[in-house]
Amino acid sequence: MERYFGEATPKLGFGLMRLPKGPDGKYDMDQVKAMVDRFLAAGFTYFDTAYVYDGGESEKAAKAALVDRYPRDRYTLATKLCAWMGPTNAAEARQQFYTSLERTGAGYFDYYLLHALQRNNYQKYDEYRIWDFVKELKAQGLVRHYGFSFHADPALLDELLTAHPDVDFVQLQINYADWDSPGTAAGACYEIARRHGKSIVIMEPVKGGALADPAPSVREILKNADPDASLASWAIRYAASLDGIITVLSGMSTLAQMEDNLSFMGNFQPLSEAEQAVIRAAQAALRGDGAIPCTACHYCVAGCPQGIPIPEIFSVANHQRGNAAFRGVREYTIATTGKGKASDCIACGQCESACPQHLKVIDHLKTCAATFEGN
Repeated sequence: MERYFGEATPKLGFGLMRLPKGPDGKYDMDQVKAMVDRFLAAGFTYFDTAYVYDGGESEKAAKAALVDRYPRDRYTLATKLCAWMGPTNAAEARQQFYTSLERTGAGYFDYYLLHALQRNNYQKYDEYRIWDFVKELKAQGLVRHYGFSFHADPALLDELLTAHPDVDFVQLQINYADWDSPGTAAGACYEIARRHGKSIVIMEPVKGGALADPAPSVREILKNADPDASLASWAIRYAASLDGIITVLSGMSTLAQMEDNLSFMGNFQPLSEAEQAVIRAAQAALRGDGAIPCTACHYCVAGCPQGIPIPEIFSVANHQRGNAAFRGVREYTIATTGKGKASDCIACGQCESACPQHLKVIDHLKTCAATFEGN
């Protein structure tokens, strides 16, 4: 018998937010199908997408690579309803479910989530009565389990779980870099969810790829501890070692990333105490790093009136740190060609209101403009 809901679920989930793309900007479906095949063959079952991912293309890819090619009992599928990005009324918000059902052809969703609740948007789910709507879907058998993904402070999480005690699970951003972060407060949010008896799906275990290519000081610590282990493996195993976890989502973009994850999650072993000590050393190094903690979710880009590729600019800035050989100005020019530059920011604040990491995006852009444009 499971000690908690989802205990028996394999601890690696396939996040479909960052699927591989070809030169034309469209998904490389041959590679996507190969990744799906490999994932299922290794015994994993959990796939995660959302109504808003790539304007719906992620859900369509789930249909083409997964739903149309495998029996429905071979996998579990999660998707999400986003009440704060697009809908102007309750009917439009609720229609997202039926559109997702049509896009995926899944018949029902094993896991259905209210998407990315934050301080500046959670009221929309009340205003449109989405909580009641999802419970109706569950009663109809169109949703097997429901929950919400969360990007805010521990106090709001406690408030939401108190108001909605019947949610089956929550999806939280948890990684070793964010555990004690004042902005993300991963550790505090984890403790609140468990105190409410909720199982957890973990997102961003590698922090948008940042922990697969961390600061040199962190890289040195991890490689000294185990030269053969991939840097991403430390982050994913850290998350999966926590109690009460349904699965840990990894937004894999290549078959090589898939193979790496399967190499250590196929026979998952929680971190030992010695390995936990290595992670604590890495956390200490990160606290003095000063990199921009952007996860490249691109929520900030969707509504930017200047078309500024904010995550790409921040990525260049982070790679520039402590690496004198990195050609930052050249990479910045490539990232912004045909798009807005950091200096084009008009400080409208749209990006900061959308950012799940609560970054001071405007200030960071000013710094990037000074660094790479000489302004």
